[in-house]
Amino acid sequence: MPLLEVSGIHTFYGAIEALKGVSLTVDEGEVVTLIGSNGAGKSTTLRSVCGLTPASAGTITFAGENITRVTAHEIVTRGIALSPEGRRCFARMTVRENLDLGAFRRRGASIAEDMERVFALFPRLKEREKQKAGTMSGGEQQMLAIGRALMASPRLLLLDEPSLGIAPVLVDQIYSTITEIARSGTAILLVEQNANRALAAATRGYVLESGTIALTGDSVSLQRDPEVQKAYLGT
Repeated sequence: MPLLEVSGIHTFYGAIEALKGVSLTVDEGEVVTLIGSNGAGKSTTLRSVCGLTPASAGTITFAGENITRVTAHEIVTRGIALSPEGRRCFARMTVRENLDLGAFRRRGASIAEDMERVFALFPRLKEREKQKAGTMSGGEQQMLAIGRALMASPRLLLLDEPSLGIAPVLVDQIYSTITEIARSGTAILLVEQNANRALAAATRGYVLESGTIALTGDSVSLQRDPEVQKAYLGT
């Protein structure tokens, strides 16, 4: 049984149908990517999974339970956390305070252990622990957004455009850490405009076009597909 199973979901923004029957799966400990052009429905898919923009039809199952109508804060408790597009750090709060907020639904000594894990994954955050988030670079804020999501102790981490607007040297560092997170057993559903980078990090991928799944396969097959190369890989 997949850890996450999305079956035929339809999601609307008012009268606009953003997702038109999207189906996908993510297995335990797997990295899966969604690629597609702007407006294809990638971010909406993540928002539907985590309850921020609920699906109006179809089902979303996580760890064997139907979460289609579960509230966003309860979904966090069940083991899904989102690192959103644009990072959305709390600018006037320190790095430590942002990370503490990631664990707001938790109790117990394991929170301190996860804080140390985040600092080990992102040493820059330890250096900036008392610094206001809004004064950090885009790459540092992206590290913080991922670290904040990890503080929820998720079984499934949703990453929305982690390389957007970040210097290449920090993108390399962030993707190295994403690989390390996956090795630790956390499943990842990754949305990324940089399709080359996304497919290199993932085991499988889905291509979204206008709110529907146009193509799916293992990462190597998608990288070799002529249509994918032409549309998304710049070759």
